[in-house]
Amino acid sequence: MLEHFKISDDEAIRVPIDSLRTTTEELFLKCGVSEEDSKLGADVLMFADSRGIDTHGVSNALRGYVSDYLSGACNPRPVNSIIRSSQSTALVDGDNGLGLMTAPYGMKIAIEKAKKTGVGIVSIRNSNHLGAAGYHAMMAIEHDMIGWCMTGGGKAMVPTFGAEPQLGTNPIAFAAPANIEAPFMFDAATTAIAAGKIALARRMGLSMEPGWIANEDGTPNMESTLIKDGAKSETSTGMRMQLPLGSTRELGSHKGYSLGVMVDILCGQLSFAPGFESLDQNRRAHFVAAYDISAFGSVNDFKNNMDGMLKGLRETKPMPGKDRVMYAGLPEVETLKERTEKGVPLHPEVIDWFKDICAELQIQYELS
Repeated sequence: MLEHFKISDDEAIRVPIDSLRTTTEELFLKCGVSEEDSKLGADVLMFADSRGIDTHGVSNALRGYVSDYLSGACNPRPVNSIIRSSQSTALVDGDNGLGLMTAPYGMKIAIEKAKKTGVGIVSIRNSNHLGAAGYHAMMAIEHDMIGWCMTGGGKAMVPTFGAEPQLGTNPIAFAAPANIEAPFMFDAATTAIAAGKIALARRMGLSMEPGWIANEDGTPNMESTLIKDGAKSETSTGMRMQLPLGSTRELGSHKGYSLGVMVDILCGQLSFAPGFESLDQNRRAHFVAAYDISAFGSVNDFKNNMDGMLKGLRETKPMPGKDRVMYAGLPEVETLKERTEKGVPLHPEVIDWFKDICAELQIQYELS
């Protein structure tokens, strides 16, 4: 999490992870979700909150899930089905369930296929938001595999030289195991910032920094802009106007834009999900894959080699003004240790939401 979006210690209310998990499970249950899926959904959210991925934890995502369940927009009791299958691939239909639970279903299939053939690839359609993609990619490393997860759909990203959003934030997650070092775990949007950061900024009264969002005409906004000025970050219809990773053509926005298209292809076109052929606002689909390291060589040698590479990156001489160099996955492991001991820092507005929704759904409030 960028320092820009971290809630101050003076304002934060620390909540024990176990208490947050229990309340989250109860909320899912009240929405009609099965006990098994309630535990799984809470686990995906706790993965994010405990590791500092606050954009995809309870602060931002949970209220949307509860709203979708209560409104009937999301199926609380989906029956996942395999539409097509080969030795190493599968196409899954999520029955309009929440991606928090559908993506792990797909990744389990990918892992089992990888055990037999060396690789498992699953494209998933008819499934909603999957939370932190890193959770699903990390499932593979528990089986000495490399994991991929992508999710595409919606309209947030303005294409390079475009004047309207056409792609989602379309994140990509990749995870690889090591022996001693923290596993490598990369999880990032193909936009300059994740969509959830806009919600964090609005809640905390923060600005959008240069190169994060587009102006209403699509030109990159290269000034620091308060998020409360909605015209700078959203169209008149409420669609976000986010810039691709790279921000401008000169800085490589065509790379973030094209990566976003790749995600849509693997998630939506490969699953033949409706809406991707027309860039429909409500389209959404996922993609997961697992590569069995043993199919390529010694697992222990691979992990030892990963240790050497990651240690080398971690011990790189830092630039002036910085204490150290990190790699993707290391900050999350360190944050997990800190938040396990001290609790998850939540904004008072989030605490207020929990109090209100617990009262509405007749759940005992036990977070603070």
